[in-house]
Amino acid sequence: MSSSGSSKILLLFSFSLFLVFIFHGAGVGAYQNYTVGDSLGWFDKLKSPDVNYRKWAAGKNFSLGDFLIFNTDKNHSVVQTYNATTYRRCDYNDADADDTTEWSAGDPTFDASPVTVPVPLLRVGRTFFFSGDYDGEQCLHGQHFAINVTRGQGLPPSLAASPESPPPTSNDRSADMPDTVVPSNLNSPPDGNVKETSEAADGLFAAAATAAAWLAGLGIVLG
Repeated sequence: MSSSGSSKILLLFSFSLFLVFIFHGAGVGAYQNYTVGDSLGWFDKLKSPDVNYRKWAAGKNFSLGDFLIFNTDKNHSVVQTYNATTYRRCDYNDADADDTTEWSAGDPTFDASPVTVPVPLLRVGRTFFFSGDYDGEQCLHGQHFAINVTRGQGLPPSLAASPESPPPTSNDRSADMPDTVVPSNLNSPPDGNVKETSEAADGLFAAAATAAAWLAGLGIVLG
């Protein structure tokens, strides 16, 4: 895969999109945040035997502008591809730069510190996700799934100017990338809709404060 762009820039890009979406898209009930695997998170069956991402994705209606939230750790990665061959091989090393993106950052490590990776859905059609660490071993052990993304009502203004496929990260991933932690109150509510209530507004401002602090810290690292 091409090495254009760094993992720091890509993860900042992803988090920034998510933050903008929070402020400008939260009132639009059609856009949703899906927590991948729900409470089980994003892991392979060797670590979490009960995961079944095909079952998790079944019955959900994914549309442009939705976010997938991957709750995982530093030992598992998030690879998004539009290439079915790359997906079947569980290997993105020879993937094209315009159809495959690795969203996570840092070389795999057994550090159990939680990491949250928000991924926007920016292209209509079949989209595949898998963990690319350890030569595809985690993918082969159940850490993969495919979804179909429909147009819905199209991308919200906060995402419309974004490229359909952000530049992929370099294979030389930086280990000093700070974790992206998205507050739990930003996940999709149980009924899958975003409701405009005073309680939600309070949570939004609290989330904004947390996000602002995170971005400030990131600015120090990248400076």
